[in-house]
Amino acid sequence: MGNQPARIYFDNAATTSLDPVVLEAMMPYFTEKFGNPSSIYSYGRESRLAIENARKSVAKILHAHPAEIFFTSGGTESSNTAINAAIHDLGCRHIISSPLEHHATLHTVEHLVRKGEVTLSEVKLLPDGHVDLDDLERLLAGSTEKCLVTLMHANNEIGNMLDLHAVGNLCKKYNAIFHSDTVQTVGHFPFDLRNTPVHFITGAGHKFHGPKGVGILYVNENVQIQPYIHGGAQERNMRAGTENLYGIVGFAKALELATEGFEADSNYIKGLKIYMMEQVKQALPDVDFNGDPLGRSLYTVLSVSLPMTGKSEMILFNLDINNICVSGGSACTSGAMQGSHVIAAINNDPNRVTVRFSFSKYNTKEEIDFVVAKLKEMI
Repeated sequence: MGNQPARIYFDNAATTSLDPVVLEAMMPYFTEKFGNPSSIYSYGRESRLAIENARKSVAKILHAHPAEIFFTSGGTESSNTAINAAIHDLGCRHIISSPLEHHATLHTVEHLVRKGEVTLSEVKLLPDGHVDLDDLERLLAGSTEKCLVTLMHANNEIGNMLDLHAVGNLCKKYNAIFHSDTVQTVGHFPFDLRNTPVHFITGAGHKFHGPKGVGILYVNENVQIQPYIHGGAQERNMRAGTENLYGIVGFAKALELATEGFEADSNYIKGLKIYMMEQVKQALPDVDFNGDPLGRSLYTVLSVSLPMTGKSEMILFNLDINNICVSGGSACTSGAMQGSHVIAAINNDPNRVTVRFSFSKYNTKEEIDFVVAKLKEMI
């Protein structure tokens, strides 16, 4: 087995390490290139140029128009902006969503419902955790008011992926606005937004080896929305506040690297996921996997369901003691095992415990072997 590695990081769906090449691209903007992008002298113009070049690069990769890309503080702000705009600017009065959404969507929707601004319908889920598209169409067809459909592209806890085109075409048919939280997929899959029927998508740099605190909101050119944050004229009058200059540069660089490496990295990471599935199955009796791990699923995420025993109850704690970083369901509710609303919605068995492993290009089979051996010891 060799020596124990210093730390095994299998929580890449929560956040990823910063690629050294991305840091290198960001460094000049921490030091000599510190001008305010809104200033008119050369220092400022240089910063403005860096932002606009980043925007062009991101737009090109996603097959969007630069005018459709807005830089934000991350996926949470982007989803909040899109959902609020759909209600306040685009006239949606009925939201159709799912119980599996990230809290950035879930809590925004709940807030609007509490304020009496919208009604909410939850789409049914199939036994494997996928969205029931027939039920979605039934809800759209039966709605007397304009709908916002907000459904995530890939679930951060179980990895299930939505068919964006199928949902987008349904929204088109019933004149609904479509927002998809794509935080787990931007930087992990190719996008062709010109040919994808979606009004809003989101991205976060730290999910694909970029910096934290920076994200994007794509706003389809066919919809007109008002700013969510008011103040200065930054981001073409759409998002006030001095731009996160080095973050934006880092976001674009990380997306460029992710795109260049997509073929090799995705194959490698998918290999790790399948290898771990096989090893866990061999090592542990009565193990199961949440969602649709070998079907339409993130290659980065493996959600493992274990029988609840005295030992498995403390599993996250014991893995942590062994310097293994994982989460129980979502990182946003880690600590308490039963904290996951996603697992509760798809697999409400109190006698099972869920551990989420999520991989990156920096992980290895040796690390998986070590973790599986530890799991076997524990259970």
